[in-house]
Amino acid sequence: MGKKRKHSEAEAATREKKEEEVAPERPKRTLSGWKEKKDDQVNQTGSTTFFRNKEKVLVTCSRRISYRYRHLMLNVVDLLPHCKKDNKVESKSSNGATLNELVDLKSCSSCMFFECRKGKDLYLWMSKCPNGPSVKFLVNAVHTMEELKLTGNHLKGSRPILTFSSNFDKDAHWKLLKEMITQIFGIPKEHRKSKPYHDHVFVFSIVDDHIWFRNYQISVPHNESDKIARGGLDKMTLVEVGPRFCLNPIKIFGGSFGGPTLYENPFYISPNQIRALEKKKKAGHYVKKVKAKTRRKMHELDNPLEADEFSEMWKE
Repeated sequence: MGKKRKHSEAEAATREKKEEEVAPERPKRTLSGWKEKKDDQVNQTGSTTFFRNKEKVLVTCSRRISYRYRHLMLNVVDLLPHCKKDNKVESKSSNGATLNELVDLKSCSSCMFFECRKGKDLYLWMSKCPNGPSVKFLVNAVHTMEELKLTGNHLKGSRPILTFSSNFDKDAHWKLLKEMITQIFGIPKEHRKSKPYHDHVFVFSIVDDHIWFRNYQISVPHNESDKIARGGLDKMTLVEVGPRFCLNPIKIFGGSFGGPTLYENPFYISPNQIRALEKKKKAGHYVKKVKAKTRRKMHELDNPLEADEFSEMWKE
């Protein structure tokens, strides 16, 4: 009979067999299904790396903002599913530092700040936080979705196609603005609040050194069975949805909500100057009336009327 093995040798042999026959790890379960770890292993080795857009935008406004401008801000929030809305901020007291802190607390990388002054003028700040750059716009020609009541309609949260006019490639400051608008208005792929398809278009065009914004729905004719008809893509049309607004760039700063001035618009005229000129025009009309009255009185004194023979005829 053969010799019996010692218990220590038998246990070591069984351990070696178990290590060789280890079951593969269970894949990680996600909302979209089971996720295998092949991609993670490839990324750890560094052979293939891909860029993941994690852009988040903080949208807020100043206190004492009018209802029309507040509705415009809410329309922009509805168009951007990757944005976060925050409470109102006091615009006069060091808004740059407070806004940078808010962006950091909300773990965002960009900020859109709607600043209303005198209840009439709306300024829009677009900033890349915390290092900049930042742009200050004057917002004109505001038309909200509630005012327009257009027939266009697209799904909430769907990703837009961004289109820019050819003027954006002419000068350096327009190229910078194009890049900032692309990063802020471009919804990241596979964002948890976005839909994985495109059914509307954001149009940014430059006319008279102003950026005009339009939002269009991509409309394709369908059959009764909800299928695209043959040749339907050739009949694709655009239907406007809204809102509408116009951006007049004032200054581009090197930092976030401040810093060195990179560009200043030489054709910009503040709304206060425009209102002052209108008041001067109205005051000019009044001054002309007063001068005309004084001239008439001086003319009457210099050229008195002759006495009438029959003026006292019927007094007797």
